[in-house]
Parts: sequence; C-alpha cells; structure tokens
Amino acid sequence: MHTPHPRSAPEITDALRRAGVAEADDSPLARSLYASDASLYRVPPRAVVFPHDADEIAAVLAVCREQRVPLTMRGAGTSIAGNAVGPGVVIDTSRHLNRVLEIDPDAGTALVEPGVIQSGLQRAAAPHGLRFGPDPSTHNRATLGGMIGNNACGSRALGYGRTSDNVLGLDVLAGTGERLRLGAVPHSTAASPLLDGLRDITGSELEVIRTELGRFPRQVSGYSLEHLLPERGFDVPRALVGSEGTLALTLAARVRLVRDEPERILIALGYPTMADAADAVPAILPYAPVACEGLDARIVRVVVDRKGAAALPELPRGEGWLLVELAGDSSASLLADADRLIADAGALDSRTVVDTAHAAALWRVREDGAGLASRTPAGEPAHSGWEDAAVPPAQLGAYLREFESLMAEHRLTGLPYGHFGDGCVHVRIDFPLGSADGTRALRDFLFQAGELVARHGGSMSGEHGDGRARGELLPLMYSPKAIGLFERVKSVFDPDDLLNPGVIVRPDPVDHAVRVAEAPPLRRKELPTLGLAYRHDRGDLSMAVHRCTGVGKCRADTTASGGVMCPSYLATREEKDSTRGRARVLQDVVSGRLGPDGWRSPALHDALDLCLSCKGCSSDCPTGVDMAAYKAEALHQKYRRRPRPRSHYALGWLPRWARLVRALPGLTRLANLLMRSRALHPLLVRAAGVDARRQLPVFAPETFRHWFARRSARSTGGTPAPRHGDVVLFVDTFTDAFSPGTGAAAVAVLEDAGYRVTVTERPVCCGLTWISTGQLDGARRQIRATVRALAPHVRAGALVVGIEPSCTAVLRSDAAELLGGGTGDEDDADGRAAAEVAAATRTLAELLGRTPDWTPPDLTGTTVVAQPHCHHHAVMGWEADAELLRQAGATVQRLGGCCGLAGNFGVEEGHHDVSVAVAGQQLLPAVRKAAPEDTVLADGFSCRTQLDSLTDRSGDHLAQLLERHLP
Repeated sequence: MHTPHPRSAPEITDALRRAGVAEADDSPLARSLYASDASLYRVPPRAVVFPHDADEIAAVLAVCREQRVPLTMRGAGTSIAGNAVGPGVVIDTSRHLNRVLEIDPDAGTALVEPGVIQSGLQRAAAPHGLRFGPDPSTHNRATLGGMIGNNACGSRALGYGRTSDNVLGLDVLAGTGERLRLGAVPHSTAASPLLDGLRDITGSELEVIRTELGRFPRQVSGYSLEHLLPERGFDVPRALVGSEGTLALTLAARVRLVRDEPERILIALGYPTMADAADAVPAILPYAPVACEGLDARIVRVVVDRKGAAALPELPRGEGWLLVELAGDSSASLLADADRLIADAGALDSRTVVDTAHAAALWRVREDGAGLASRTPAGEPAHSGWEDAAVPPAQLGAYLREFESLMAEHRLTGLPYGHFGDGCVHVRIDFPLGSADGTRALRDFLFQAGELVARHGGSMSGEHGDGRARGELLPLMYSPKAIGLFERVKSVFDPDDLLNPGVIVRPDPVDHAVRVAEAPPLRRKELPTLGLAYRHDRGDLSMAVHRCTGVGKCRADTTASGGVMCPSYLATREEKDSTRGRARVLQDVVSGRLGPDGWRSPALHDALDLCLSCKGCSSDCPTGVDMAAYKAEALHQKYRRRPRPRSHYALGWLPRWARLVRALPGLTRLANLLMRSRALHPLLVRAAGVDARRQLPVFAPETFRHWFARRSARSTGGTPAPRHGDVVLFVDTFTDAFSPGTGAAAVAVLEDAGYRVTVTERPVCCGLTWISTGQLDGARRQIRATVRALAPHVRAGALVVGIEPSCTAVLRSDAAELLGGGTGDEDDADGRAAAEVAAATRTLAELLGRTPDWTPPDLTGTTVVAQPHCHHHAVMGWEADAELLRQAGATVQRLGGCCGLAGNFGVEEGHHDVSVAVAGQQLLPAVRKAAPEDTVLADGFSCRTQLDSLTDRSGDHLAQLLERHLP
C-alpha cells in the first residue's frame, strides 16, 4: 500500500493557496464527500481542489511534487473500480473546467476541457449532425476526463468504438511536471526526453506488447501500450487513454466526432437464459449492430418490484434478452436487416421496436442496471468489485455458465447484464461485507473469478478500469514481463509515484479500505431513539444510507424527461448538495467517522441544509435512496430534547397554529391583518425563522370543514344512493385552512363521478410538517390519530382520496414508516391500520381513472402546463393524472424538477435564493412562455404558493380544472 508523506491537511492547503490555487478545501465535509466514488472503497483525501484553469492544475502538481503528496484527478466520481479516490489531493475538474472549447464540424472534431459532461458535448455537437461515439450509461454526468482515464465505452462502443478509438490528441501534465501536447492539440510538443525514454522502453519489449496486449477490443486492463507499436505510429495519446490518471493529468483533449445516423431501430430478442442469449452474439455481429446489450430476468423483476409492472416496457418471451440496435440511412433497409437478423438469432421470441418512446424505456432499464442491481431479489446489498470483466464474444456463453457456477459455489448471488456484443459483463454481487470475514470472502472470490476470466482469454476490466478493485489481479492475465513493462512506463511518466498511487502499478490489495465492511449496523438495538422503521432495510439505518453506491445519477439533469432528483445539486453544482454527497456524509456519521455525535457535526448540517426533502431520489435514484427520510431522521437525532430552530416551531407546528386560529372566533381576521401588516412583517418573519422576502400565508375566511358541514346541513330530502359507494376525503391542513376551494372542487368532481363524499368526524393531520422538520415523535402522534380516524371508514369499504399530494404521500408511505414497526412489533394494531389505509388511499386521478361509466369533461383546446408535486411524482407517480388529461383531450406540457418551495424549505431563512434557482430550472421558464389562456396545473399547495410569489400567474388544482368544465 502507498504510504503518503505525513503532511497535514492545513500545511497542504496553505501551500496550495500560496501557489495561487483559489479553491482548496480540507474541511471534514470535503474529505467525507470525496473519500468515495462509485466503488467499494473509501480513501479520505487530505484536501480537495477545484481548479479554474490548466495553470492551477500545474500549480497543484508542483505543490504535490514539492511536498511528496499523492494527487488524484476526478470528474463526476462515477468510477466503479476506485480510480477516483486517493489519500492526498483530489482535483475535481467538473466544477469549472467544463467547457467545450471548439467544435470543428468540417474535421469532425471537438476540443474539450476534462470536466465536460459527455451529454453536454453531445448537445454541442448535435446541431452539426455530429455526436461523440462512446456513451456509457452515466453519459448524463460522466466527464470526458473520466472517460479518458478509464477508456470508457458504453452501449454503442460496438458501433462507434471505445474512448481510445476517438481521442486524437491530449494536452497533459506528466508526473515529472512536464507539459506534453500530444497529437491534434494546439502547440503540439515536437520533442521530449520523456517521450524518447518511452520509445526506448517500448521498443525493447515489442514481443511482449504484440503477444499480450490489444488481443480484443475490450482488453482495458493494464496500460494499452499496443498503441505505441511502430506499426501503429507510436500513438501516445491513445496509449494514455485508460491509464487512470497514473501517468499524466489531462488538461484538454481533442476527440473525434461521428455523423449520427438518421434512422435507428431496436430489436429485442428473448432466450431461455442469459447464457443462451450470449451464445447468439456471434450470429448477430455480422449485421454490424451499433449496440448489442444483454439483460437478465432478475433485473427485470427488480424493476417490477421497485416501480410496478407498468414501469416495464414490453419484452419478448424469455429469461434473458439481447437489445440490438441498428442504425443507418433508410428505415426500410433497417427493417429488412432486422428481419434477417431475427431469422439468424435463434431467439424464442422477438420484437422490432420502432417507437422511440418504447425504445427509450428499454434503454432506461439497461442504463439504470448498476443501480437496479444494487439489491438482490432477497434484499441483500449487492456490490461492485467484479462488475466489469470481459472475454472475447465467442467465449461469452461458456464464461457466463462457469461464472454462475462459481457464484453458486461461493453461495453468492448476482444480477448480470452488460455489453454482450463486446463480451463485457457487468454484475453486482452480494459479498457478505458486513460479516467478520466478509473482505476475505471478497478477496477469495475475486481471485478465482480472475483465474476464470484469464482461462477464457479475457480481461479483468472491459471499460471501468482496474482501479483498486482489480489492479492486484493483473498478474493473473499478464506475464511478469508485462507487469514489469507497466512499472517501467510508470517510472518514465511518474518516477515519484505521486499520480493516483495504488492503482495499476504497485496496486493496493483488493480488500483494503472497503467502505461497507467498516460500517456497523444501526438498528433500534444500537440506537433506541431511531425514528423510522426502515422497513425495506431490515430496520437498519446504516443499511439504508449505504443504498447509495455512488453511481451519481443525482448529478444528472433529468428534468427534461420529467425527473426531479436532485434539484439542489442542479442549483448549486456542489457535491455536498447532491443525493450522493449527502449519503456519503451520512455513511460517515453512522460509521462514527465524524465523531461520537456525528448527528451534530457541522459537516452533516452543511450537507443536509439545502436538501428540499422533495423525495425525488426515492423514485429517481436507481438504488432507492430516500434522502427526505434520512434528513428527517438526522434532524430528529440532532434536536431530540434540545432547542430547535425557530422555523421548526413556526412551520413545523403550522397545523397546530391553524387549529388554534380556527378555534377562537374572530382570530382568523386578526391573524390575517397581522400577516398582511407591512410594519409587522419584519418582526413576524424573524420570529418565525422565515426569509424576509417571503409573504406570510393568509387564512381563508371559511375553512373547508366548516363549508362542508354547512353544505351538508343545507341538504334536504336525503342524499341519493351513490353509484360507486363512499369515499372519505382526507382534509389536510393546507386545504382546510388556506385553500378550501380545492376541496370544494374535489367534492363536486367526486359527486359527479358517482361517489358519496364524507370526511372524518374530527380534524386530522398527516404530520407532514413535523416529518420535514425532523420532529418524528410528534409526527408519530399525529399520524397515529389520523390512521385511527380513517381506519373505520376503510374497513367499512370506503376509499380515501387525498387532495394535497404531499399529505397523500404520507398516508401511502411515511405512515407505515412511523407506525409499521414503530414499537418493534411489525404486527401491532396501528401498523396494520396504517397498511390498510395506505392500500385504500388514492389520488383524485387514480380514483377517477378507474371509475366505470364516468368520463372526464371535455378539455379539447385546453393547454395545460403541469408541475407535478415532487412527492406525487416520487410516491404515487403522475401517470394516472397524465392519462386522465389525455382522455379529456387536453394538451399537456409536463414539467420536471421541483417548484423550489418544497413545503417549509423555501420559506426558511437562508434558502430563498436556492429556492428561486430551483424554480428557474423548469417552472418559471415554462410559465413565462405559457399563453394567458393556458392553465398552470399545480396540485401542491407549496407549488401554487411559489407561483403566487414569483410570477403573476396562479396555479389550479386538478379538481378545479375538472370542475370548471363539468357539464
């Protein structure tokens, strides 16, 4: 293992600042955030740097050389092999060095900085009809620098090549400090003693290079020295690709762009097993597919379990599938090729997919594979470590069968998938890392799996690189001469072994610094004050926060396709404000790395402060992280039996204050006068912990419950028997006290649909405001009373209809977390009642969409700009609403992202600017573009409040839109 020079973090950061480095951070928060990537490993750095230009990177390297401190380059931190963590200084290029410097459409090239996101390069190239070929599944957050470091490939490398096939030039700093401009970059280096030394070394080992390296395209392990052969033109830029930052630091790159074919089709082929699917690959390759991906039934079942059957696109019969993409100029020609391919593929069943939405849905299942495979069907955590082996495609079926037998022999389970056309298999395996001998089990399996791959003529890595996971395994596939050659090349570029030490050359042991192995369980047995049940994590908070594997989807902007996660990261672009960053800090808290009372550490406070508790991650994160729940737990632990921020009392107890105002005659008018008073506004907001730029809400003159009671009292002659039975309307605080019109509209629509509407005898509250402020004991009391009030209606056959999406979501999910096992007894009465209420709770659209003999009012000609509430998106899904509006004839623009107010978040002091920035991602631009006659649909009270605050438009609830158009 590499032992760095014992310089302290303050010494390093002081030296960096003296050298002109503007952003160097040695805080516990930064060290926690950057100690992990998407791998098994945790290696805390001593400082993190965010350079603004190449000169700053050179200054960092100079300081590290002077002080003999290791240096690791990092892009998005999505490395699954541990390539992007190191014990010294970590350079994050993604924050500032993220420009596309040049697109040359005539030459078909681009000049980029290392922090450019792959999908950002695609957007820049697309107007010219060009694209960058390699597209890893992390394309919407992976940086070009990281792709160059790993020699990333992705699904379409079969058609467009690996990153090394598409790099034309590199501007780099060697570990010696020498700047090398190699290939097609400005001011190319004409001569260099370093390059002369490299030529001499490789020239003396031509036989080793020709016989052991470059044997098949996915041989990524080690250094790709085959590019230095005389017959390949001594191509140093291509040889540096895949060196994982151990030889040089990338400052800029010239990459090849390719013409994007105008037509594509996807062919889905079903086989009895995944190994049978692999056997068919050689018959498919002659058709020159752009992609040929393998998918296993086990991952498909995870999709259904996690998201429901509706989330799974139609697949042909089988237990293993190939997804084959063909691209070309003519759709007719592609369809003819597809027919011939299917005839030769020997599949059980097939589908030719020409619908782009259907194809995109299939690709999403494949792209989310690493996250979806993070839990086995039995609920065990599944880990990386052996997730990237590759064999020649002709060997793939035989390899898979032996690999499955090897896993069974070790009593392990995995969910395989991968780039079958290239012979590359991804799999996550349930190594027992929580047990005493877990790392030994990991080590034993990795070495036996490595021997298996070597017997099949394969590579330990097919695209993720060796990193810390596979460097120690290289002697299984390479001779001592080849290993020695790698060491000699390393000594030429980095004689002091400062660049990413412990990787490829003189590697760290594969079982060293395994993050999960150092994490003890944290159940009620260990922490009696645990506030939530963590039903899907065996009651273990540690297991819950370790759901995050680091794949970093939370750093991607998926709002254009309706995604929500992660609004705060999109606003600040800081790792601490990503779901992953927060999970990493929480992992350090539960593992005791942030002190004996990590719940009160400044690092945790800073990481969680800008979390909107939007729950977007609970549905959008492929591993199922629920940061809103973890934040509530963290606040619960931090403030339990301690004074809280003022906003926790003012906003967290809002339902209590609303009930008080309703209880005293005349107090509503007085409260509203005070709320509207300009003179008192500064005092009131300060006392409440509210941002001074926010207006305080005013109470409605009449509550919904009062209106409903008065309306019922006026009814004469009895109520006609409902066609479809009773529904109990869940009257939340926001509807009752502030927006009773939405409740009245819901009553009108439900009665039109043939339901008799009732409400609970007494006011009830779901406890949402207590949950979001981490007052979980109070939330439990609120939801227990609510469940007890609703349960008799449910047991009498009524369904519960929610009006406010966030409160409906509590009934559907959080109630069970607070009551289902809240006493340690999963079968207690309140837990069972919570489950019954959850099963009976519907959104308005869900109920109406399943109501027989009712059709929605005609909305033809109505354009709807819809902002689904984040909790609606995450817990219930918005598909029923979209379908109802489609059936009604409306034209719908569905927005992604969050409105930014997010309950109490955007109102609290210190959050206003981020709240507005989040609204600016989707909501505000869409509303500004909307025509005056368009409807802005916002079911959430907070979404409508944000609209009122930041625009001149008001939002409508779905119930109000439907009511206005009832016949």
